[in-house]
Amino acid sequence: MLNLQDVFHVGIRVPDIYQAMEEMGESLNLTWTEVVETPGQRLWTPEGGQQKVPLKFVYSCEGPQHLELLEGAEGSFWDGREDSGVHHLGIWVDDVKAETDRLIALGWGLLGSAKSPEEGYASMAYLAPPSGTIVELVTSANKPRFDRWYAGGPFYDDNSTK
Repeated sequence: MLNLQDVFHVGIRVPDIYQAMEEMGESLNLTWTEVVETPGQRLWTPEGGQQKVPLKFVYSCEGPQHLELLEGAEGSFWDGREDSGVHHLGIWVDDVKAETDRLIALGWGLLGSAKSPEEGYASMAYLAPPSGTIVELVTSANKPRFDRWYAGGPFYDDNSTK
């Protein structure tokens, strides 16, 4: 079951991550983690199958609910050029597969995930009920990695994958 106490971020699509960091950081008194820029973030979608999508993302260091800024490639799931603003709520879950399957059975739609449904979605899945509010389910196994990142450490280390 989802627990709203486990919401840990609000994902915001932006057209320019560095400009958004400056604007939001100054006006909301936020500091930021290091920006992660990946030429190929894993994303499976029902329309496109398994893909590698260029993505830049950063989180506010302040929490417990962090702001996540996302700058995706043009036309991608994370593209903020034409439709910027709040995109999703990120929620820690212990079992991404079980929670994703439960929400799908309740009528939610699967928008994307790290891997295909046949592969168990992997570490994250984006879903929405018919009303359209998107949630990102993220495996709670990643909490230590995020805590290290919020504290100024790297997002990726020798034991994590890009």
